[in-house]
Amino acid sequence: MTSNEVLSMYENIAGLTNKMVAAAQSGNWTGLDRMENQCAAASVAVMSGVPALEGDARARKIALLKQIMANDRAIRDVTEPWMA
Repeated sequence: MTSNEVLSMYENIAGLTNKMVAAAQSGNWTGLDRMENQCAAASVAVMSGVPALEGDARARKIALLKQIMANDRAIRDVTEPWMA
């Protein structure tokens, strides 16, 4: 996997999680579930390992991971009270 492919994968996941936040906030549970499955499929490569990045690519990856984590928190803020 090249550095461009790694960044593309993380950008795709970040985009999906952005959409998942909107779905959760609007109560679109079917859409949220569908996008969650898409996100899982898109992240399969992470499980087998991705090459280390350097410089600007590394900084971009870190920014994308922070965005993904913030999106995850926003989704949990909506879904955890609902699930209780």
